[in-house]
Amino acid sequence: MNGEPGDRPPATSETGDQQVRGMARGGVLNLASAVLSQAALFLVMLLLARVLGVREVGRYAQVYAVLSLLGLLSLSGFRAGLTRFVAVHLADDDPAAIRGTIRLGLVISAAASTVIAVGLAVGAPWLARALHDPQLTGGLRLVALALPAATVCEAALAATRGWRRQRAYALIGQVYEPVTRLLLTALALLVGAGLTGAFWALVLASWSAAGLALVALARMLGRVPAARPAYRPGELFRFSTVSWVSSISSTGLIWVDALLLGFFDYGADKIGVYHVATRLVTVAVFVLAPINASFGPYLAHLYHQERWDEVRRIYAVATGWVVRLSLPAFVALLVFPEQLLRLIGGPGLAGGAAVTIVLALGQLVNAATGPCGTLLNMSGRVSVNMFDNLAALVLNILLNLWLIPAHGILGAAVAWAVSLAVVNVARVWQVRVQVRAVPVTVGMVKGLGAALLALAAGFGVRSLVPGWGAQLVLGLATIVVVYLGAVLALGLSREDVMVLRSVTRRGGRRSAGGVARGDASGVGAGRGVATDHTGAGVGS
Repeated sequence: MNGEPGDRPPATSETGDQQVRGMARGGVLNLASAVLSQAALFLVMLLLARVLGVREVGRYAQVYAVLSLLGLLSLSGFRAGLTRFVAVHLADDDPAAIRGTIRLGLVISAAASTVIAVGLAVGAPWLARALHDPQLTGGLRLVALALPAATVCEAALAATRGWRRQRAYALIGQVYEPVTRLLLTALALLVGAGLTGAFWALVLASWSAAGLALVALARMLGRVPAARPAYRPGELFRFSTVSWVSSISSTGLIWVDALLLGFFDYGADKIGVYHVATRLVTVAVFVLAPINASFGPYLAHLYHQERWDEVRRIYAVATGWVVRLSLPAFVALLVFPEQLLRLIGGPGLAGGAAVTIVLALGQLVNAATGPCGTLLNMSGRVSVNMFDNLAALVLNILLNLWLIPAHGILGAAVAWAVSLAVVNVARVWQVRVQVRAVPVTVGMVKGLGAALLALAAGFGVRSLVPGWGAQLVLGLATIVVVYLGAVLALGLSREDVMVLRSVTRRGGRRSAGGVARGDASGVGAGRGVATDHTGAGVGS
């Protein structure tokens, strides 16, 4: 790629509209599936808290943190690499490179995860003692059994996203796996299998999801012309190694506080309160990951073809969606943190209200900056994103070491929120300098104005209505009504109207769908075809 952002003339409005419509269709599917995913994971936590108590929630959180970190270690960065290079090789009409990239990524991920899983199974007693809880040993060994399946599933679904189709990612990764885990967890608790049964539910859900993901990927590869696989490990490893470090740092920023709380021997009950608060806040920003998944492949394709104006436009549109869709949830968290925690786990969780507010403020900055990390990754600036994530992780660890001994879970929340805010503000500046794109739009400003009105209305309900249950029910309804009313009163943008028509009218789908379908159905979209194109986590 020889040009720099700004070198090419602006894309036509019609071409840009096709990108927005294509991303909208994938984004809506991802959003719908993300709602189900977050609901299922939330209900898993709710079941554990109600049936087993907050202490067992804390144990589940620590073991799941280990699985998440080792899963990314096993992926070797191929999650982002597979998405990016499948998309690029599709644009270049190179079936041999597509097949070689996918084989290489899957084989290495599977081998790495198997080796790491064996090490975890052997070292589980030592790690449990380091976390001051020998009862974690069984759970750690069960997640070791789930690790290879979870890794292969992630890698296969990442490859399918390179086709700029979100169906497999959404239906398998966002719906099937979490819903199956929820149902199996409920069954385990019903028969009295306890926390061990919940971990077995994780194992079974992971292995069955991996099988479905491989089938979905095989079906997509079946549409690619037959060719002898061409292996280009150099470009894949260069990109993936940097992405690997970046992903580990990003996920470490999510989970390291829970592990450090264990190392400081704060007890599973406190860690359970912290995990419930973090899961509650994650629900508010659930829109970020699915929009990133829809946004990333389009971005990789457009950037590869040096269509800078369309890259900037999609970045702004994606950020606007993230902010406006997540603002009502953030308002609810800031107004009713204690009530929401009581709803999940009873009065014992109400002490986590301050933690919830601090975490929500950090995630609000994450949402407001949009998919800036994804833009850096998919435009080839993975090293910049890697250093950002490493700096944020180091800052988070240092702040945790300083704040946890004195302030416990509130100190961990402050450390996490500050680190998240700092890295995302830095990314916005980097995107502005390197890609000449900014996330601020008129629609975002209108959304923030509507959120302020909803915030005032929510506090009004909280001060006037007695009883935490009535406050929560009436308050949430008021926030939604006031926010939607204010958004409509302030007016929708042209992109908003176009997106709504695209996802609600069959004619809208047809008008924009032909190009996307033609390119996504297999290899055959050359550089001159005006199509759309990709990739989630902290600061994505």
